[in-house]
Amino acid sequence: MNEQIKNKLMLLPDQPGCYIMKDKNGTIIYVGKAKILKNRVRSYFTGSHDTKTERLVSEIEDFEFIVTESNTEALLLEINLIQKNQPKYNILLKDDKSYPFIKITNEKAPRLLITRKVLKDKAHYFGPYPDVRAANETKRLLDRIYPLRKCKNLPNEVCLYYHMGQCLGPCVNPIVEAQYQEIVEEVKRFLNGGYTDVQKQIEAKMLKAASEMNFEQAAEYRDQIQSIQMVMTKQKMTNADFIDRDVFGYAADKGWMCVQVFFVRQGKLIERRTFDFPFYNEPEQDFLTFIAQFYQKAEHFIPREILIPKTIELEQVQALVDTKVLQPQRGEKKNLVELANKNAKIYLTQQFDLIERKEERTIGAIEQLGEALRIETPVRIEAFDNSNIMGTDPVSAMVVYIDGKPMKKEYRKFKIKTVKGPDDYASMQEVIYRRYSRVIKENLPLPDLILIDGGKGQVHAAEKVLLNQLGIDVPIAGMAKNDKHKTSELLFGDNLEVVPLKRNSAAFFLLQRIQDEVHRFAITFHRATRSKTSFASQLDDIPGLGPKRKQRLLKEFRSLKAIKEASLEELVASGLPKPVAEDLQKHFTKPEE
Repeated sequence: MNEQIKNKLMLLPDQPGCYIMKDKNGTIIYVGKAKILKNRVRSYFTGSHDTKTERLVSEIEDFEFIVTESNTEALLLEINLIQKNQPKYNILLKDDKSYPFIKITNEKAPRLLITRKVLKDKAHYFGPYPDVRAANETKRLLDRIYPLRKCKNLPNEVCLYYHMGQCLGPCVNPIVEAQYQEIVEEVKRFLNGGYTDVQKQIEAKMLKAASEMNFEQAAEYRDQIQSIQMVMTKQKMTNADFIDRDVFGYAADKGWMCVQVFFVRQGKLIERRTFDFPFYNEPEQDFLTFIAQFYQKAEHFIPREILIPKTIELEQVQALVDTKVLQPQRGEKKNLVELANKNAKIYLTQQFDLIERKEERTIGAIEQLGEALRIETPVRIEAFDNSNIMGTDPVSAMVVYIDGKPMKKEYRKFKIKTVKGPDDYASMQEVIYRRYSRVIKENLPLPDLILIDGGKGQVHAAEKVLLNQLGIDVPIAGMAKNDKHKTSELLFGDNLEVVPLKRNSAAFFLLQRIQDEVHRFAITFHRATRSKTSFASQLDDIPGLGPKRKQRLLKEFRSLKAIKEASLEELVASGLPKPVAEDLQKHFTKPEE
């Protein structure tokens, strides 16, 4: 089992769906279904197997999966994928059999049939149904309820069905089309979901039979009810309308987009394709660009319908593609779009998690970064960021990455001591001096690269301290952000020029993680400091309440409100002398001036 499969096995969801096994050439060699994808797929790579399964597993070099909403959908999707790809390890349906449909024929005297082929013969088809027995049971039930023709060829005399009241006898009686049309409409309503009334009738018969001790008949009615419920389970994987359509879904995160396209042909979902790429505009705009490129090739098949998410501008897609474009609001088509979106989100999450587990994300990333900056591989990276609000409670933070991984035990926080007002450059100089003068004094390891969360001003300020005051020559670069506060550019060199890094490179992802982490760490520290300052400022005028006692109160009561509401006994119990506790209560109970 290769490393890629090991990583993917860790990310499988606890959901139903289909899995697709591939060999070293990317050829699909097996398609399967699962109630829980994680358990089923993992079972191939653990424990002992028979010879046939071992042969299959030995050829698996990669796998994909498609999440479905139910086990039944997974079953139908599995057969569609098998028929489309014909994997060598599947039991192929040589006669192209599919799941059964219930058919109302387009004849003067219509019939009810079970068929596996859906033809363009103006008949009415309902299904497909994953359980053949249930379909047959329901068909027999409908035969008993509705007196449609049973014979393929009309005989010269009536049969037993006529005498049982299950046939109108078109063989001897005139065919009244309006009468048959009324029956057909009732059957259609039944199969389209209006079967509840009939089910209630059968339930009443079942209860009556049971009360009369006719348990065999009651059991037959019970089985009929169960068959109806199974047959009428709605499916999204197959649709009997014969329409070719493409279904689009997408997800976007961390500068990357995943687009999933479901190809529905002749009403069957036969294939799924996944596209992932970095995006630079709004996700919706780059999705439109993708659509345009997707259909720009002259030989590309354009279906009768395209289904897109409701977040996309319908008119723009209609202008790009000469076919019917829909944003379904309800029903099976809406469910298909939501399923495509769901698979896109899962795929994107999986890809990010896979990147985190790859060595490329760490060692490979710092090697790429070193090559881009033309320095030795920066094994140890230290990054800084400032945080304040209009100069109040200014703080700074440092995070440390070693071998591309965060080392949280070496993170450091700094309260700005010498700078008054909102001076980001002076704050950065103070922190750089304090950090690296201590590094020199205590003989701590110097970093291989210093990253500053900021532009040229912050970087130049840090350089002056390092070179002129401390005599330290360590590569230093700036991490600039765009107007959306996302990692945009890496500035480095004498003139602080932009370093050309691909957005989909491991090095860029590493910079993005470092910048997000140092910003998070600085913001968290600033919020905590501001909260303590605000807390302490309201206690400044109370005699006998110094910094240590304030800290003790904060630790004990957690909030100023709790201190105000505390009793004298509780304040004394927290460690305050009784006179100080009394002064504290008087301070918060004195009338406002």
